[in-house]
Amino acid sequence: MRSVIAAAGLAIAACSQPPSDTDPADMGEINIYSARHYDSDRILYDAFEAETGITVRFREAGAAQLLETMKAEGAASPADVVIAADAGTLWRFQDAGLLQPVQSDALDAAIPAQLREADGHWFGLAKRVRVIAYDPERLAPEQVDDYLDLADPGLAGEVCMRSSSNVYNLSLLGDMIERVGAEAAEAWAGAVAENFARDPEGGDTAQIESVAAGACSATIVNHYYWVRLAADGSNAQKAAAEKVSLSFPGSEAGGTHVNVTGAGVAANAPNRDAAIRFLEFLATPDGQTMLTTETKEFPIVAGATPPAGLDLLPTFEEATTQIGAYGENQVEAQAIYDRVGWN
Repeated sequence: MRSVIAAAGLAIAACSQPPSDTDPADMGEINIYSARHYDSDRILYDAFEAETGITVRFREAGAAQLLETMKAEGAASPADVVIAADAGTLWRFQDAGLLQPVQSDALDAAIPAQLREADGHWFGLAKRVRVIAYDPERLAPEQVDDYLDLADPGLAGEVCMRSSSNVYNLSLLGDMIERVGAEAAEAWAGAVAENFARDPEGGDTAQIESVAAGACSATIVNHYYWVRLAADGSNAQKAAAEKVSLSFPGSEAGGTHVNVTGAGVAANAPNRDAAIRFLEFLATPDGQTMLTTETKEFPIVAGATPPAGLDLLPTFEEATTQIGAYGENQVEAQAIYDRVGWN
């Protein structure tokens, strides 16, 4: 049975029995520091234990808290694997020296090069895309078929956004810096800020609900927030989703912004081989299915079963930016947001 790494330290529970055909050499343990908070992850950990005989212990907290914890633990950190959402967040762990490079033929074969850190410090394991959510009663699809459209003066007072300090928005602008350059990215951010219906506030779900309530006509959100409302939400949430359409920005900006949930091996991992094996498990079709079922993200690996609700979305063109650039451009992105008044 797995145990949870509690806030005060490791709370060790009795380990599960490995299957009878498990090679004793494969047995061991792994300590996962995860910024995810989904019941389906427990199922995933159980499946990994059953397949390998490796005991899984895990600690769940916000990414910022995990990062500071690992800094404080230093070389004595028990962390073997770090799991976090957004390439920009994973870059923060890397930049702090908390991840180590990994070479794995299995991971290299399963994960496209643009969805993993170039030197193997972390690997994207599930895709999320940042799309435009809009009110089809107030805007025509051609008015919001590109991120650049949100800078149109005709949308003055029509745009809601969340804070610029949110890593999703930092990564989006980091992507834009990579695609069109810092000067053009700043011009875009400034023009969008001029179109705000209100000061930035709330999370992605709140942005969708604001559009549905008529507080604004357009916003930018990660796709799965809308899918969760539309497929699994309450009656009120489903009604809100029905009032909002999604645009997957296309060719003018080079395709729809792609980000990831990903994982890397901790710099001081005491169980490095088991950690790599866990990452490789997450990159199998079964691992991908369990990783994305509850989150409504897109699996990366062929053969994984997509989560219920993704069939509500159209096909779209994905951007091909190497996502390691999101973190590398993060400081510049925040400086741009600050200069243009996108709070």
